[in-house]
Amino acid sequence: MAERGWRSVRGRTTLGATLVVAAALLVGAFSFYGVLSTSVHSSAERAAEQRISELTERGGGPGGRSLDSLDDEIVQLIGHDGAVRAASEDAREALGSTPLPVSDDPQRMTIDGEPMLIVSDDLDDDQTLVLALSVEDGAETLATVATLLAVAVPLLLLLVAVTTWLVVGRALRPVTRIRQEVDGITAERLHQRIAVPESADEIAALATTMNGMLDRLDASAAAQRRFISDASHELRSPLATIRQHAELAQAHPATTSIGELSEVVSEEGLRLQGIVESLLLLARLDEGVHGHAEPVDLDDIALGEVRRLRVSGLDVDGAGIRAARVSGDPRLLGQLLRNLADNAARHSRGRIAIGVAPSGAHVFVTIEDDGAGVPPEERERIFERFVRLDEARSRDAGGSGLGLAIVRGIAAAAGGTVTVDDSRWGGARFVVTLPLAR
Repeated sequence: MAERGWRSVRGRTTLGATLVVAAALLVGAFSFYGVLSTSVHSSAERAAEQRISELTERGGGPGGRSLDSLDDEIVQLIGHDGAVRAASEDAREALGSTPLPVSDDPQRMTIDGEPMLIVSDDLDDDQTLVLALSVEDGAETLATVATLLAVAVPLLLLLVAVTTWLVVGRALRPVTRIRQEVDGITAERLHQRIAVPESADEIAALATTMNGMLDRLDASAAAQRRFISDASHELRSPLATIRQHAELAQAHPATTSIGELSEVVSEEGLRLQGIVESLLLLARLDEGVHGHAEPVDLDDIALGEVRRLRVSGLDVDGAGIRAARVSGDPRLLGQLLRNLADNAARHSRGRIAIGVAPSGAHVFVTIEDDGAGVPPEERERIFERFVRLDEARSRDAGGSGLGLAIVRGIAAAAGGTVTVDDSRWGGARFVVTLPLAR
Protein backbone atom coordinates (compact mmCIF):
# COMPACT_ATOMS: atom_id res chain seq x y z
CA MET A 1 0.00 0.00 0.00
CA ALA A 2 2.94 2.31 0.61
CA GLU A 3 3.71 2.49 -3.09
CA ARG A 4 0.37 4.25 -3.73
CA GLY A 5 1.55 7.30 -1.77
CA TRP A 6 -1.02 9.75 -0.48
CA ARG A 7 -3.85 7.99 -2.36
CA SER A 8 -3.50 4.95 -0.09
CA VAL A 9 -5.34 4.49 3.18
CA ARG A 10 -2.04 5.02 4.96
CA GLY A 11 -1.40 8.30 3.14
CA ARG A 12 -4.95 9.62 3.54
CA THR A 13 -4.99 8.74 7.23
CA THR A 14 -1.64 10.46 7.78
CA LEU A 15 -2.74 13.53 5.84
CA GLY A 16 -6.07 13.71 7.65
CA ALA A 17 -4.51 13.33 11.10
CA THR A 18 -1.86 15.91 10.30
CA LEU A 19 -4.42 18.43 9.04
CA VAL A 20 -6.63 17.95 12.10
CA VAL A 21 -3.69 18.34 14.48
CA ALA A 22 -2.44 21.33 12.47
CA ALA A 23 -5.78 23.06 12.78
CA ALA A 24 -5.89 22.34 16.51
CA LEU A 25 -2.31 23.53 17.03
CA LEU A 26 -2.82 26.71 15.04
CA VAL A 27 -5.98 27.56 16.94
CA GLY A 28 -4.24 26.79 20.22
CA ALA A 29 -1.09 28.72 19.29
CA PHE A 30 -2.98 31.85 18.21
CA SER A 31 -5.24 31.64 21.23
CA PHE A 32 -2.29 31.22 23.59
CA TYR A 33 -0.39 34.08 21.95
CA GLY A 34 -3.46 36.31 22.10
CA VAL A 35 -4.09 35.57 25.78
CA LEU A 36 -0.40 36.06 26.62
CA SER A 37 -0.26 39.34 24.66
CA THR A 38 -3.35 40.64 26.42
CA SER A 39 -1.91 39.63 29.77
CA VAL A 40 1.48 41.28 29.08
CA HIS A 41 -0.12 44.50 27.87
CA SER A 42 -2.53 44.60 30.81
CA SER A 43 0.33 44.06 33.25
CA ALA A 44 2.32 46.86 31.62
CA GLU A 45 -0.67 49.23 31.76
CA ARG A 46 -1.32 48.41 35.42
CA ALA A 47 2.34 48.96 36.25
CA ALA A 48 2.35 52.29 34.38
CA GLU A 49 -0.88 53.47 36.02
CA GLN A 50 0.39 52.46 39.43
CA ARG A 51 3.69 54.31 38.87
CA ILE A 52 2.06 57.49 37.64
CA SER A 53 -0.32 57.38 40.63
CA GLU A 54 2.73 57.27 42.90
CA LEU A 55 4.25 60.21 41.05
CA THR A 56 0.98 62.13 41.27
CA GLU A 57 0.80 61.60 45.02
CA ARG A 58 4.30 62.98 45.31
CA GLY A 59 3.23 65.82 43.03
CA GLY A 60 5.19 67.55 40.41
CA GLY A 61 6.19 70.13 43.04
CA PRO A 62 6.27 73.77 42.26
CA GLY A 63 7.69 73.98 38.82
CA GLY A 64 8.20 70.23 38.88
CA ARG A 65 11.41 70.40 40.92
CA SER A 66 10.95 66.80 42.17
CA LEU A 67 11.20 65.42 38.60
CA ASP A 68 14.91 66.15 38.56
CA SER A 69 15.47 63.41 41.12
CA LEU A 70 13.91 60.69 38.93
CA ASP A 71 16.39 58.28 37.42
CA ASP A 72 15.87 56.08 34.34
CA GLU A 73 12.33 57.36 33.90
CA ILE A 74 10.82 59.59 31.24
CA VAL A 75 8.41 61.96 32.97
CA GLN A 76 7.13 65.36 31.86
CA LEU A 77 4.99 67.99 33.52
CA ILE A 78 2.88 69.66 30.85
CA GLY A 79 0.93 72.86 31.37
CA HIS A 80 -2.53 73.67 30.18
CA ASP A 81 -1.04 75.28 27.05
CA GLY A 82 0.68 72.00 26.07
CA ALA A 83 4.20 73.23 26.84
CA VAL A 84 6.64 71.21 28.90
CA ARG A 85 7.01 72.92 32.31
CA ALA A 86 9.36 70.33 33.79
CA ALA A 87 10.92 67.01 32.82
CA SER A 88 13.15 64.30 34.20
CA GLU A 89 16.74 64.08 33.03
CA ASP A 90 16.03 61.09 30.74
CA ALA A 91 13.01 62.92 29.26
CA ARG A 92 15.14 65.99 28.45
CA GLU A 93 17.82 63.83 26.84
CA ALA A 94 15.35 61.75 24.78
CA LEU A 95 12.72 64.37 23.90
CA GLY A 96 14.16 67.76 24.60
CA SER A 97 11.23 70.18 24.70
CA THR A 98 8.90 67.90 22.68
CA PRO A 99 5.87 67.04 24.81
CA LEU A 100 4.56 63.53 25.18
CA PRO A 101 0.99 62.89 23.98
CA VAL A 102 -1.69 63.48 26.58
CA SER A 103 -4.69 61.12 26.58
CA ASP A 104 -7.08 59.50 29.00
CA ASP A 105 -6.20 56.09 27.50
CA PRO A 106 -2.71 54.56 27.45
CA GLN A 107 -0.79 55.31 24.27
CA ARG A 108 2.12 53.50 22.63
CA MET A 109 5.01 55.05 20.81
CA THR A 110 8.68 54.43 20.13
CA ILE A 111 11.35 56.64 21.73
CA ASP A 112 14.95 56.17 20.65
CA GLY A 113 13.99 52.81 19.09
CA GLU A 114 12.49 51.51 22.31
CA PRO A 115 8.73 50.75 22.65
CA MET A 116 7.09 52.91 25.29
CA LEU A 117 3.69 52.98 27.02
CA ILE A 118 2.46 56.55 27.61
CA VAL A 119 0.07 57.27 30.51
CA SER A 120 -0.97 60.63 31.96
CA ASP A 121 -2.68 61.98 35.08
CA ASP A 122 -4.17 65.43 35.72
CA LEU A 123 -2.89 67.50 38.62
CA ASP A 124 -4.82 70.05 40.71
CA ASP A 125 -3.14 73.11 39.21
CA ASP A 126 -4.44 72.38 35.68
CA GLN A 127 -1.26 70.63 34.75
CA THR A 128 -0.75 67.07 33.49
CA LEU A 129 1.89 64.60 34.54
CA VAL A 130 2.91 62.27 31.69
CA LEU A 131 4.93 59.06 32.11
CA ALA A 132 6.61 56.99 29.36
CA LEU A 133 7.29 53.46 30.63
CA SER A 134 9.39 51.02 28.63
CA VAL A 135 7.59 47.81 27.51
CA GLU A 136 10.60 46.31 25.76
CA ASP A 137 10.72 43.34 28.14
CA GLY A 138 7.12 42.41 27.35
CA ALA A 139 7.76 42.80 23.62
CA GLU A 140 10.81 40.57 23.89
CA THR A 141 8.76 38.00 25.79
CA LEU A 142 6.07 37.98 23.10
CA ALA A 143 8.68 37.75 20.34
CA THR A 144 10.36 34.81 22.08
CA VAL A 145 7.01 33.01 22.49
CA ALA A 146 6.13 33.65 18.82
CA THR A 147 9.49 32.25 17.73
CA LEU A 148 9.06 29.16 19.89
CA LEU A 149 5.57 28.57 18.55
CA ALA A 150 6.73 29.06 14.97
CA VAL A 151 9.40 26.39 15.48
CA ALA A 152 7.47 24.01 17.76
CA VAL A 153 4.24 23.78 15.71
CA PRO A 154 5.92 22.53 12.46
CA LEU A 155 8.13 20.14 14.45
CA LEU A 156 5.12 18.76 16.29
CA LEU A 157 3.22 18.39 13.01
CA LEU A 158 6.17 16.54 11.52
CA LEU A 159 6.26 14.26 14.56
CA VAL A 160 2.51 13.59 14.25
CA ALA A 161 2.82 12.85 10.51
CA VAL A 162 5.75 10.46 10.96
CA THR A 163 4.16 8.73 13.94
CA THR A 164 0.82 8.32 12.14
CA TRP A 165 2.54 7.04 9.01
CA LEU A 166 4.49 4.43 10.97
CA VAL A 167 1.58 3.38 13.20
CA VAL A 168 -0.90 3.07 10.33
CA GLY A 169 1.67 1.24 8.24
CA ARG A 170 2.25 -1.22 11.05
CA ALA A 171 -1.50 -1.64 11.54
CA LEU A 172 -2.07 -2.24 7.81
CA ARG A 173 0.84 -4.64 7.44
CA PRO A 174 -1.43 -7.67 8.09
CA VAL A 175 -3.83 -6.34 5.44
CA THR A 176 -0.98 -6.28 2.93
CA ARG A 177 -0.11 -9.85 3.89
CA ILE A 178 -3.75 -10.91 3.52
CA ARG A 179 -3.93 -9.20 0.13
CA GLN A 180 -0.80 -11.00 -1.05
CA GLU A 181 -2.09 -14.35 0.19
CA VAL A 182 -5.49 -13.85 -1.43
CA ASP A 183 -3.81 -12.72 -4.65
CA GLY A 184 -2.00 -16.06 -4.75
CA ILE A 185 -5.18 -18.11 -4.40
CA THR A 186 -6.43 -19.34 -7.78
CA ALA A 187 -9.29 -21.59 -8.84
CA GLU A 188 -6.97 -24.57 -8.45
CA ARG A 189 -5.91 -23.50 -4.94
CA LEU A 190 -9.23 -22.67 -3.30
CA HIS A 191 -8.34 -25.07 -0.49
CA GLN A 192 -5.77 -22.59 0.84
CA ARG A 193 -6.74 -20.38 3.77
CA ILE A 194 -5.43 -17.13 5.24
CA ALA A 195 -3.57 -17.17 8.53
CA VAL A 196 -5.72 -15.42 11.14
CA PRO A 197 -3.71 -13.01 13.38
CA GLU A 198 -3.91 -13.54 17.13
CA SER A 199 -4.72 -9.85 17.69
CA ALA A 200 -8.50 -10.47 17.87
CA ASP A 201 -9.10 -7.09 16.22
CA GLU A 202 -10.70 -5.92 12.96
CA ILE A 203 -7.81 -7.39 10.93
CA ALA A 204 -8.44 -10.81 12.48
CA ALA A 205 -12.15 -10.40 11.73
CA LEU A 206 -11.25 -9.55 8.12
CA ALA A 207 -9.09 -12.67 7.82
CA THR A 208 -11.89 -14.78 9.32
CA THR A 209 -14.39 -13.28 6.87
CA MET A 210 -12.03 -13.93 3.95
CA ASN A 211 -11.63 -17.55 5.04
CA GLY A 212 -15.41 -17.86 5.25
CA MET A 213 -15.69 -16.47 1.72
CA LEU A 214 -13.03 -18.92 0.51
CA ASP A 215 -14.95 -21.76 2.18
CA ARG A 216 -18.08 -20.76 0.29
CA LEU A 217 -16.17 -20.37 -2.99
CA ASP A 218 -14.51 -23.74 -2.48
CA ALA A 219 -17.85 -25.38 -1.73
CA SER A 220 -19.44 -23.65 -4.72
CA ALA A 221 -16.60 -24.70 -7.02
CA ALA A 222 -16.82 -28.27 -5.74
CA ALA A 223 -20.60 -28.26 -6.25
CA GLN A 224 -20.12 -26.84 -9.75
CA ARG A 225 -17.59 -29.52 -10.63
CA ARG A 226 -19.93 -32.14 -9.22
CA PHE A 227 -22.82 -30.65 -11.16
CA ILE A 228 -20.88 -30.62 -14.43
CA SER A 229 -19.76 -34.20 -13.87
CA ASP A 230 -23.27 -35.38 -13.07
CA ALA A 231 -24.81 -33.40 -15.93
CA SER A 232 -22.24 -34.82 -18.35
CA HIS A 233 -23.02 -38.33 -17.13
CA GLU A 234 -26.77 -37.82 -17.38
CA LEU A 235 -26.50 -36.34 -20.86
CA ARG A 236 -24.03 -38.95 -22.04
CA SER A 237 -26.24 -41.86 -20.96
CA PRO A 238 -29.13 -41.34 -23.44
CA LEU A 239 -26.70 -40.35 -26.17
CA ALA A 240 -24.69 -43.54 -25.61
CA THR A 241 -27.90 -45.62 -25.71
CA ILE A 242 -28.97 -44.05 -29.00
CA ARG A 243 -25.53 -44.55 -30.49
CA GLN A 244 -25.29 -48.20 -29.37
CA HIS A 245 -28.66 -49.08 -30.91
CA ALA A 246 -27.80 -47.19 -34.11
CA GLU A 247 -24.44 -48.97 -34.41
CA LEU A 248 -26.13 -52.32 -33.71
CA ALA A 249 -28.76 -51.68 -36.37
CA GLN A 250 -26.04 -50.63 -38.80
CA ALA A 251 -23.79 -53.62 -38.13
CA HIS A 252 -26.53 -56.26 -37.74
CA PRO A 253 -29.68 -55.10 -39.49
CA ALA A 254 -31.37 -58.44 -38.88
CA THR A 255 -31.19 -58.15 -35.07
CA THR A 256 -33.38 -55.06 -34.81
CA SER A 257 -36.10 -53.29 -36.71
CA ILE A 258 -36.71 -49.70 -37.65
CA GLY A 259 -39.64 -49.61 -35.22
CA GLU A 260 -37.50 -50.79 -32.29
CA LEU A 261 -34.75 -48.34 -33.17
CA SER A 262 -37.18 -45.42 -33.50
CA GLU A 263 -38.77 -46.35 -30.17
CA VAL A 264 -35.40 -46.29 -28.43
CA VAL A 265 -34.42 -43.03 -30.10
CA SER A 266 -37.77 -41.45 -29.15
CA GLU A 267 -37.57 -42.53 -25.49
CA GLU A 268 -33.97 -41.46 -25.07
CA GLY A 269 -34.61 -38.22 -26.95
CA LEU A 270 -37.47 -37.39 -24.59
CA ARG A 271 -35.24 -38.19 -21.64
CA LEU A 272 -32.48 -36.00 -23.08
CA GLN A 273 -34.96 -33.21 -23.73
CA GLY A 274 -36.25 -33.39 -20.15
CA ILE A 275 -32.74 -33.14 -18.72
CA VAL A 276 -31.86 -30.15 -20.93
CA GLU A 277 -35.11 -28.37 -20.11
CA SER A 278 -34.55 -28.97 -16.37
CA LEU A 279 -31.01 -27.63 -16.62
CA LEU A 280 -32.22 -24.55 -18.47
CA LEU A 281 -34.93 -23.95 -15.87
CA LEU A 282 -32.41 -24.26 -13.03
CA ALA A 283 -30.10 -21.84 -14.85
CA ARG A 284 -32.94 -19.32 -15.17
CA LEU A 285 -33.78 -19.69 -11.47
CA ASP A 286 -30.13 -19.20 -10.54
CA GLU A 287 -30.01 -16.01 -12.60
CA GLY A 288 -33.12 -14.67 -10.87
CA VAL A 289 -35.40 -14.90 -13.93
CA HIS A 290 -38.66 -15.89 -12.25
CA GLY A 291 -41.15 -15.21 -15.02
CA HIS A 292 -44.21 -12.96 -14.94
CA ALA A 293 -45.90 -12.74 -11.52
CA GLU A 294 -49.69 -12.83 -11.45
CA PRO A 295 -52.39 -14.14 -9.10
CA VAL A 296 -52.44 -17.96 -9.15
CA ASP A 297 -55.09 -20.23 -7.59
CA LEU A 298 -53.08 -23.05 -6.02
CA ASP A 299 -56.20 -25.08 -5.30
CA ASP A 300 -56.95 -25.30 -9.04
CA ILE A 301 -53.42 -26.56 -9.77
CA ALA A 302 -53.61 -29.06 -6.90
CA LEU A 303 -57.00 -30.39 -8.06
CA GLY A 304 -55.57 -30.83 -11.55
CA GLU A 305 -52.73 -32.97 -10.14
CA VAL A 306 -55.25 -35.02 -8.15
CA ARG A 307 -57.22 -35.80 -11.32
CA ARG A 308 -54.05 -36.64 -13.26
CA LEU A 309 -52.77 -39.08 -10.64
CA ARG A 310 -56.15 -40.75 -10.25
CA VAL A 311 -56.20 -41.52 -13.97
CA SER A 312 -52.99 -43.53 -13.47
CA GLY A 313 -54.77 -45.73 -10.93
CA LEU A 314 -53.47 -44.24 -7.68
CA ASP A 315 -55.59 -43.58 -4.60
CA VAL A 316 -55.28 -39.82 -4.21
CA ASP A 317 -56.87 -37.94 -1.30
CA GLY A 318 -57.68 -34.34 -2.21
CA ALA A 319 -60.01 -33.56 0.70
CA GLY A 320 -57.44 -31.23 2.26
CA ILE A 321 -57.42 -28.81 -0.69
CA ARG A 322 -58.83 -25.40 0.21
CA ALA A 323 -58.98 -22.20 -1.80
CA ALA A 324 -55.74 -20.22 -1.75
CA ARG A 325 -54.26 -17.62 -4.08
CA VAL A 326 -50.59 -16.69 -4.36
CA SER A 327 -48.59 -14.38 -6.61
CA GLY A 328 -46.15 -15.96 -9.03
CA ASP A 329 -45.57 -17.50 -12.44
CA PRO A 330 -48.40 -20.02 -13.02
CA ARG A 331 -46.19 -22.20 -15.22
CA LEU A 332 -43.44 -22.42 -12.59
CA LEU A 333 -45.90 -23.09 -9.76
CA GLY A 334 -47.53 -25.77 -11.88
CA GLN A 335 -44.07 -27.28 -12.43
CA LEU A 336 -43.49 -27.25 -8.67
CA LEU A 337 -46.64 -29.26 -7.90
CA ARG A 338 -46.11 -31.54 -10.91
CA ASN A 339 -42.59 -32.47 -9.76
CA LEU A 340 -43.77 -33.20 -6.20
CA ALA A 341 -46.75 -35.20 -7.46
CA ASP A 342 -44.55 -37.25 -9.82
CA ASN A 343 -42.07 -37.83 -7.01
CA ALA A 344 -44.86 -39.07 -4.73
CA ALA A 345 -46.29 -41.31 -7.48
CA ARG A 346 -42.85 -42.78 -8.16
CA HIS A 347 -42.22 -43.75 -4.53
CA SER A 348 -45.72 -44.53 -3.22
CA ARG A 349 -47.30 -47.95 -2.83
CA GLY A 350 -50.64 -46.64 -4.05
CA ARG A 351 -51.79 -43.91 -1.64
CA ILE A 352 -51.14 -40.19 -2.01
CA ALA A 353 -52.64 -37.13 -0.30
CA ILE A 354 -52.47 -33.56 -1.59
CA GLY A 355 -53.48 -30.60 0.59
CA VAL A 356 -53.62 -26.82 0.29
CA ALA A 357 -54.18 -25.04 3.62
CA PRO A 358 -54.01 -21.23 3.98
CA SER A 359 -53.04 -19.98 7.44
CA GLY A 360 -52.36 -16.38 8.33
CA ALA A 361 -50.24 -14.76 5.64
CA HIS A 362 -49.04 -18.07 4.16
CA VAL A 363 -50.38 -21.15 2.45
CA PHE A 364 -49.07 -24.65 3.10
CA VAL A 365 -49.07 -27.15 0.23
CA THR A 366 -48.56 -30.76 1.37
CA ILE A 367 -47.98 -33.84 -0.79
CA GLU A 368 -47.49 -37.13 1.09
CA ASP A 369 -47.23 -40.78 0.10
CA ASP A 370 -47.12 -44.21 1.72
CA GLY A 371 -43.71 -45.14 0.38
CA ALA A 372 -40.46 -45.86 2.19
CA GLY A 373 -39.96 -42.22 3.21
CA VAL A 374 -36.75 -40.20 3.38
CA PRO A 375 -34.17 -40.86 6.13
CA PRO A 376 -33.62 -37.78 8.36
CA GLU A 377 -29.96 -37.52 7.36
CA GLU A 378 -30.92 -37.33 3.67
CA ARG A 379 -33.77 -34.80 3.93
CA GLU A 380 -31.61 -31.84 3.02
CA ARG A 381 -29.42 -33.58 0.47
CA ILE A 382 -32.31 -34.73 -1.72
CA PHE A 383 -32.85 -31.11 -2.82
CA GLU A 384 -29.37 -30.96 -4.34
CA ARG A 385 -28.97 -31.44 -8.07
CA PHE A 386 -28.55 -34.96 -9.51
CA VAL A 387 -29.05 -36.50 -6.06
CA ARG A 388 -31.04 -39.72 -6.02
CA LEU A 389 -31.36 -42.07 -3.10
CA ASP A 390 -30.43 -45.73 -3.49
CA GLU A 391 -34.03 -46.70 -4.11
CA ALA A 392 -34.21 -44.34 -7.07
CA ARG A 393 -30.82 -45.03 -8.66
CA SER A 394 -32.16 -46.92 -11.67
CA ARG A 395 -33.52 -44.94 -14.58
CA ASP A 396 -36.81 -46.79 -14.42
CA ALA A 397 -37.47 -45.95 -10.77
CA GLY A 398 -35.99 -42.46 -10.57
CA GLY A 399 -35.79 -39.35 -12.68
CA SER A 400 -32.75 -37.30 -13.52
CA GLY A 401 -32.28 -36.07 -9.95
CA LEU A 402 -33.25 -32.51 -10.85
CA GLY A 403 -36.95 -32.49 -9.94
CA LEU A 404 -36.62 -31.64 -6.24
CA ALA A 405 -33.84 -29.12 -6.95
CA ILE A 406 -36.28 -27.39 -9.31
CA VAL A 407 -38.98 -27.51 -6.60
CA ARG A 408 -36.72 -25.72 -4.12
CA GLY A 409 -35.62 -23.18 -6.72
CA ILE A 410 -39.21 -22.32 -7.69
CA ALA A 411 -40.29 -22.09 -4.04
CA ALA A 412 -37.39 -19.76 -3.25
CA ALA A 413 -38.21 -17.62 -6.30
CA ALA A 414 -41.78 -17.23 -5.00
CA GLY A 415 -40.53 -16.23 -1.55
CA GLY A 416 -41.26 -19.61 0.04
CA THR A 417 -39.59 -22.75 1.37
CA VAL A 418 -39.91 -26.51 0.99
CA THR A 419 -39.20 -29.18 3.61
CA VAL A 420 -39.75 -32.91 3.97
CA ASP A 421 -40.74 -35.03 6.97
CA ASP A 422 -42.77 -38.20 7.69
CA SER A 423 -46.25 -38.71 6.31
CA ARG A 424 -49.19 -40.16 8.22
CA TRP A 425 -48.48 -43.54 6.57
CA GLY A 426 -44.75 -43.54 7.26
CA GLY A 427 -43.72 -42.29 3.82
CA ALA A 428 -42.48 -38.87 2.75
CA ARG A 429 -44.42 -35.65 3.34
CA PHE A 430 -43.31 -32.57 1.42
CA VAL A 431 -44.46 -29.18 2.75
CA VAL A 432 -44.21 -26.08 0.55
CA THR A 433 -44.77 -22.75 2.35
CA LEU A 434 -45.68 -19.77 0.13
CA PRO A 435 -46.87 -16.23 0.95
CA LEU A 436 -50.50 -15.54 0.13
CA ALA A 437 -51.28 -12.91 -2.47
CA ARG A 438 -52.35 -9.57 -1.02
